[in-house]
Amino acid sequence: MCLSNPVRIRRQVRFLQRQFLQEGGLPFTNILSMEHISQALTDAEVTWKDRVYPPLVTLWVFLSQVLSQDHSCRGAVARLIAHRLAHGESECSALTGSYCRARRRLPERFFSAVACQVGRVLDSQVDPKWLWKGRRVYMFDGTTVTMADTPANQQAYPQIPTQRPGLGSPIARVGAILSLSCGSIVGLGVCCYAGKGQGEVSLLRKLWDILSPGDILLGDRLMANWANIAMLQQRGLDLVSRLNKANRKADFRKGERLGKDDHIVRWKKPSSIRAVDRATYQSLPDFITVRETRIHVLTRGFRTKSIIVVTTLLDPEQTTKEDLAFIYRQRWNNELDLRSIKSTMQMHDLRCKTPELVRKEIWTHVLAYNLIRTVMAQAASEHDIQPRTISFKGAMQTLEAFQPVIEFMVGRNAELRQELYDQLLKCIASHRVADRPDRFEPRKRKRRFKLYDFLDKPRNEAKLDMLKGVKEK
Repeated sequence: MCLSNPVRIRRQVRFLQRQFLQEGGLPFTNILSMEHISQALTDAEVTWKDRVYPPLVTLWVFLSQVLSQDHSCRGAVARLIAHRLAHGESECSALTGSYCRARRRLPERFFSAVACQVGRVLDSQVDPKWLWKGRRVYMFDGTTVTMADTPANQQAYPQIPTQRPGLGSPIARVGAILSLSCGSIVGLGVCCYAGKGQGEVSLLRKLWDILSPGDILLGDRLMANWANIAMLQQRGLDLVSRLNKANRKADFRKGERLGKDDHIVRWKKPSSIRAVDRATYQSLPDFITVRETRIHVLTRGFRTKSIIVVTTLLDPEQTTKEDLAFIYRQRWNNELDLRSIKSTMQMHDLRCKTPELVRKEIWTHVLAYNLIRTVMAQAASEHDIQPRTISFKGAMQTLEAFQPVIEFMVGRNAELRQELYDQLLKCIASHRVADRPDRFEPRKRKRRFKLYDFLDKPRNEAKLDMLKGVKEK
């Protein structure tokens, strides 16, 4: 790492910290520390020249780009010019080429290291009151993102196989492990949408080593297969999931009865498991012991009337049937968190034109998301509320509104800056998620879209037909 001007580097780190309330007497003020950033730069073997776009300035501009409603590079560079002029520095070029080259120079592992470090440090410091029965619960689920339709992106992340060539966008599958207590992303993987070893379960197996013995994994029905449960138990992890009825049926007349629709059974090892090699298969036990519990959903308007929860939490006194129903219902937070990063932060359609930059764009979204979750955790700690009761969108909007004022306060009275931070946290804590128990909505869309036909051929071919005067069918 180039440390030719350590004073300037420390100033850049402090600026990043102020943007996300990482200074003063507030809680969680060591999440984005100088040590963590320096270590990430060193591990990534980053070298640079001390010019307009050193790594930390590039990171800040990239963060401002993904947090802005306008995701353009031109808008991001314009914000940098305004910042430089406001601090008495010379203006830089308004063209985006230098900024884009600076993003390409920074290694992907630098972005991933900083993003994961922020999420894991935040999760490690949460208030014990935010945990479930004193244990850490993590959720896993997958989603998809599309990206710019370039040959490089199509080669790395091909479009859906059922689409005709030239009509679809490159698509990637993203799997994330999230903390139930604070919502931070502690691990994330990216792969192709289709193909062998490209599913959600495969992504989970690449990520679950970041979990510690005693943790609980909360997942959907894809997680409840024999191999997953056996390998999780070998790692000292517990699972709460839903029975996949397509692969296995529950018979409550068998096993050790714990109560009505609640029993412990043994699942026999399958004759073969395609996802593991022979040595791993032979190391797995012949049987695993799991608990199956049927939960009846009595709320009117809900689609599902009963579900069967599969878990390795076997003690009915420590974990009652009602506890399992409650914790499985918390899995809905996983869907809300993915919606926050995809819809609220607009990560569903990525703009970068090469696969490496696409992954950097994803990691920058994750870093911005984790930093916002840090500010929400600060507001929750200061006002003695649960982080899950705070609106993510409200926190993001409030932070975006306060950031210009925070930047203006750089170098000014520390007491006034602390008062500004306190007011910001107060505003964030006031934006609470409405308490709407058992809410349900029709699964239909109200907004009418414009009646344009879909492209049935590549765009360049459609434009050539328009030049030739060929009428559309």
